[in-house]
Amino acid sequence: MSQLPRLPINQAHVVQQFTRRSPLDAAQFLYGEIAQRMLQRLSYIRIAPKDILDAGCGAGHALDPLRARYPELNYTGLDACDALLKVAQTRYVSKPGFWHKLRNKPTPALHFIQADLADSSLPDQSMDLVWSNLALHWHPEPHVVLSEWRRILKSDALVMFSSLGPGTFKELRTAIEAAGLTTNTMEFVDMHDFGDLMLRTGFSDPVMDQEIITLTYRTAEKLLEDLRDLGGNPRSDRKAGLSGRAWRARLIQALERQRHADGTIHLSLEVAYGHAWRATVRRGPLGDLPVTTFKRSKALDPNAPPPRVRPRTPEE
Repeated sequence: MSQLPRLPINQAHVVQQFTRRSPLDAAQFLYGEIAQRMLQRLSYIRIAPKDILDAGCGAGHALDPLRARYPELNYTGLDACDALLKVAQTRYVSKPGFWHKLRNKPTPALHFIQADLADSSLPDQSMDLVWSNLALHWHPEPHVVLSEWRRILKSDALVMFSSLGPGTFKELRTAIEAAGLTTNTMEFVDMHDFGDLMLRTGFSDPVMDQEIITLTYRTAEKLLEDLRDLGGNPRSDRKAGLSGRAWRARLIQALERQRHADGTIHLSLEVAYGHAWRATVRRGPLGDLPVTTFKRSKALDPNAPPPRVRPRTPEE
């Protein structure tokens, strides 16, 4: 899968952006809401996972909602940002929380590891569920990340993720263009492409859906404040240097011209949701093959002679 193109994302800048925003509490108006919508989708799937990886866990905000759904889970949180992981360690490992006091028996130990989404160093087939909330679009090689998730999932285990899509921040891009400002905004993968990538990386029965969430603001300044809280712009080819007051003023003026009849300014977020199964595999001479590829329209007759392979004739 490494032949697929990389997205123009600087991973070091991603870590820097989230280090500045640690503990990421201000962004939970979106991250927390999407986590609840993912849990609602998960409620329709009959699984009882024990070993769960929270890929791109940040400061561990999804831990309590996941533990409320699966009280006996063995939780592993993975993130590339050391500052956020330190917050998670302090909040959930060093100091026992309300959940610990509520239960009459100890909860399973928590594990937080600093690693790249595409290189977790976790054992093969060690997870029952990979959960990832709004993290995949921060990685330049989502196809490699999906391959890694498949590697660490057990047979017939589930991956569930959310990611921002191409319709995200369309008002911001329009304002930047209208103001004549020179910079490049983030690119996002279309949900249909994610479905194709899951099939190519060996998942089965992928399901993708998306929704548009529209945030409304009374001031352009508050819109930009929330935009900053959500993570910034780690594009490798973005405008060099910091944006000055004049640059910001022109952007605000362009956003002001987008006011709707009710006086609000809108910011669109296209959120894609995906889940798929790690198919059971059979090891053959050409490597691992999903069992789902061995489908027949009817049972084989045990008394029939074995099939023969013959070359095509020129007339065929």
